[in-house]
Amino acid sequence: MSFSKRAKSEMCRSFPAKKCCLSAELYGILLFANTFSDKEIKINTESRDVAKRISALFKRVMDIDITRDGKVTKKSERTIISVLDAEVCRKVLSFFGYEKRDIVLHLNMGAIDETCCRAAFLRGAFLSGGAVTDPEKKYHLELITSHQSLSREVMALLLDMDFSPGTTMRKGNYLIYFKDSSAIEDFLTGIGAPVAAMALMQAKVEKGMRSAINRKVNCETANIDKMASAAAEQVRAIQNLKKSKRIDSLTESLKETARLRMKYPDIPLSELAGKFDPPISKPGLNHRLKKLIEIANETNGAEK
Repeated sequence: MSFSKRAKSEMCRSFPAKKCCLSAELYGILLFANTFSDKEIKINTESRDVAKRISALFKRVMDIDITRDGKVTKKSERTIISVLDAEVCRKVLSFFGYEKRDIVLHLNMGAIDETCCRAAFLRGAFLSGGAVTDPEKKYHLELITSHQSLSREVMALLLDMDFSPGTTMRKGNYLIYFKDSSAIEDFLTGIGAPVAAMALMQAKVEKGMRSAINRKVNCETANIDKMASAAAEQVRAIQNLKKSKRIDSLTESLKETARLRMKYPDIPLSELAGKFDPPISKPGLNHRLKKLIEIANETNGAEK
């Protein structure tokens, strides 16, 4: 089951206590349905839980029995709820404040006047025309409608509720979308899917931990590569000094440094510094090794 389908199923587990919220949710479902006119109502959903909820909302809000006044068709994994009776369609339109002449749908704010009703309306809009991507892949939630005026008015509603979604078009449809994970969490929680919101939060934390670990590993790998490269350069310098017999002319401290580096070619400077008797500081050791490289380079230059 997809993350979007799980979120919708979660929203279908309980009904609002207030009838005004039941009405607002059904209103959101209808406005974002495939068809909502005086001749036909058609809602196409991949969720059986959503299909059952729609039938229940019609019964509770308007005493309309979909099995009697409409038709429920199942095709593969999808359920299509349709009402073709013009009288029933007009009854639904009239209930939500529409007249027959309202060809292009718009948002009737009078139907969602209360704050609780607005959340219920958005839940219905999401159940009917929304989707949310699995947060393991990316953060994206959208509401889709074919009506430009409806898209603008719902966008204004969301802005009034302190959300800041984006808008775009896809294949002739109008999209309202969220890409900010925190905004998606707040939206899902507000419309009745706190478990889905929590799953998103958890995915975000896990992604952050993986990113932090990857950064640390990359940093450590880079440091190891850098250390190995520096050690190899030091060993080559000492080998050149031995080959040119300049090693015997070095000071005792540099001779000891060369001896210990050749004995422990792979250990970091902090460990190598502790091999001296008495131990020396890491900066002091680094200075000696640079001096060995410098003398070796001078020797190479003189030979050329």
